Amino acid sequence: MAGGDQDYPDVKLLIGNEWIDAVASKTYVVVNPATEKELGHAAMASEADLEAAVASAVSGFEHWRDVSPYDRSAIMRRAANLLRERATGIARLLTLEQGKPVGEAMAEIGVAADTIDWFAEEGRRAYGRVVPSRAVGTQQLVLKEPIGPVAAFTPWNFPLNQAARKIAAALAAGCSVVAKPAEETPACVAELAKAFCDAGLPAGVLNLVFGVPSEISSYLISHPAIRKISFTGSTAVGKKLSALAGEHMKRSTMELGGHAPVLVFADADVATAAAAMAQAKFRNAGQICISPTRFVVHRSISEQFADLFAEAARTMRLGDGLVPGTEMGPLASERRLQAVGALVSDAVEQGAVLRAGGRRHGNIGYFYEPTVLSDVPTTAKAMNEEPFGPVALIRSFDSVDEAIAEANRLSYGLAAFAYTQSNNIVLDLSNRIQAGMVSINGNLLALPELPFGGVKDSGYGSEGGSEAMEAYMNTKLVKVSRL
Repeated sequence: MAGGDQDYPDVKLLIGNEWIDAVASKTYVVVNPATEKELGHAAMASEADLEAAVASAVSGFEHWRDVSPYDRSAIMRRAANLLRERATGIARLLTLEQGKPVGEAMAEIGVAADTIDWFAEEGRRAYGRVVPSRAVGTQQLVLKEPIGPVAAFTPWNFPLNQAARKIAAALAAGCSVVAKPAEETPACVAELAKAFCDAGLPAGVLNLVFGVPSEISSYLISHPAIRKISFTGSTAVGKKLSALAGEHMKRSTMELGGHAPVLVFADADVATAAAAMAQAKFRNAGQICISPTRFVVHRSISEQFADLFAEAARTMRLGDGLVPGTEMGPLASERRLQAVGALVSDAVEQGAVLRAGGRRHGNIGYFYEPTVLSDVPTTAKAMNEEPFGPVALIRSFDSVDEAIAEANRLSYGLAAFAYTQSNNIVLDLSNRIQAGMVSINGNLLALPELPFGGVKDSGYGSEGGSEAMEAYMNTKLVKVSRL
């Protein structure tokens, strides 16, 4: 069955290093969000396929766990280099599936490759320790061991990078993986898996399945052979999967929704803050879990900030991500288009001032204009529900305490941002903001070497830094005494 785009392949399942059709030969359609046209098809796994994938992961784990960290690292670094060599073709697939400008797709591939490299080296340094004994003739060792086969569920907003984070951390620890990428973006993740296979990853260590999310997650999480769950997605789905993992005593990492506040204080460089945050807000059409969303700006500069932000929104170039010069692509689906539109309409009805955007762009593709709203009441749905779109919400404040109270008001706690030149305010924010990540006078958080995760309803565990490795390893005490 040929794909709808000559550069887009029909995607099969990866089980035991072989690309195969689903047992029942079922497929689903993959759609280009910029054109609403069919791209191709992806295999839809049945329970028989899932069981085969788990059996493959079990077999792969038995071998991979005994491969030295040095040799694991070498394979992973070859995969990272292959990803870089193939970046142009993979970026095109990513843009076709997801919609983001091809320049952003290239950047995502670069970060994914860097992430694999970083975990490849971190796996060589997953040290245990020796604990001094109270008794002569006794040795106390703390060992780190891979936890076992992992089920990884990845999203469509950064399909390649999020898959690379989970897969690389698991492989570096010595685990095998059954990965379920988002159904909207199967081909680019398949290319990531091909890079690992071509780099020499043994059969069964990495397996890919596609299909109905609820059916796959319930099967894999409850399977006795799966020992670790990693999920990135919405808070609502994450809570369900976390509860299911708890029923089966499975360790899980949950990187869930966010509603990031941005506190802009009176002493901030307004032009710099507005330019940097507008770029961050509209990147990937706002479909980013750490996307800055609630802009809480000191009253003395709020009008200036809103004017600058609105001007940046109006000059953004929307279009197909493959067209040169495009700065923002479409939303991922018709569903997201309707959801964002409803949130904007509700905010305006409740008294928010529409400064820019606020409408669908064109009638083909899931494009929504970069939107800026000021004087948004806290009762508006968009101020309480994650918009996950190109919508900036601006409110003013008078005191530091008021700003921090707004930052902490919601149950989300993933990322927070601030702009100030005051050391006293920096200390206050560092200690009082309830978030897993706080960035002051900048916005670069998702680096491989940094912890990446939230608190409260934004989940638990880390997808980055040395902390990410811990979730894929068991700690074992071995105590040996002389007879």
